[in-house]
Amino acid sequence: MRVMALVVAGGVAAAALSQSTAQTPSQQQLQPPSAFQSISDRAQRSRAIFGELGKVLTHPRCMNCHPAGNHPLQGADHHEHFSPAWRPESAAFADSCHGCHTDANYALHETASYKSIPGHPRWGLAPLSMAWQGKSLGEICRQIKDKERNGGRDLTLLQEHIAKDDLVAWGWNPGAGREPAPGDQQLAGRLVQAWIDTGAECP
Repeated sequence: MRVMALVVAGGVAAAALSQSTAQTPSQQQLQPPSAFQSISDRAQRSRAIFGELGKVLTHPRCMNCHPAGNHPLQGADHHEHFSPAWRPESAAFADSCHGCHTDANYALHETASYKSIPGHPRWGLAPLSMAWQGKSLGEICRQIKDKERNGGRDLTLLQEHIAKDDLVAWGWNPGAGREPAPGDQQLAGRLVQAWIDTGAECP
């Protein structure tokens, strides 16, 4: 993950996150790998498993940190981050995301217009090589398999990243006012492993 440069109008990210809590998609259930055992064709089963994992990859908790542009996204509608924030290579400012995003989720007073500010010690954007915004699930699948575009990870490291990385884990613990990604990190890791075991086929 790359650290993004952040410019905050007025000193705090107050209005920045108010819209991000306004809309959330209905919580999706995540099926376990066993739900796909009835698909006898191995390649077809692999593609179906990846389709299930796609519920996580395309959820706002993941997608908003994998934008195709120079700004992070917010909310269920994937609107641009406000206050304005840029990738470090695209802006003249050098402020860290930690100007507003601390090392952990920060709950605000109940009278605030939004409930919390998300945070993690490595808070930041995925690099452009890992951008998923605007791509089909098949394109995302081929991208995350490509070591030239996934941070140099083979399939084993890719599974470990999704199953164990503590920043990825934030997607299931995003703080008050945000819908978590479907299922949980352990189940997502099991789906990735089942997808790999069936040939890592893409939709």
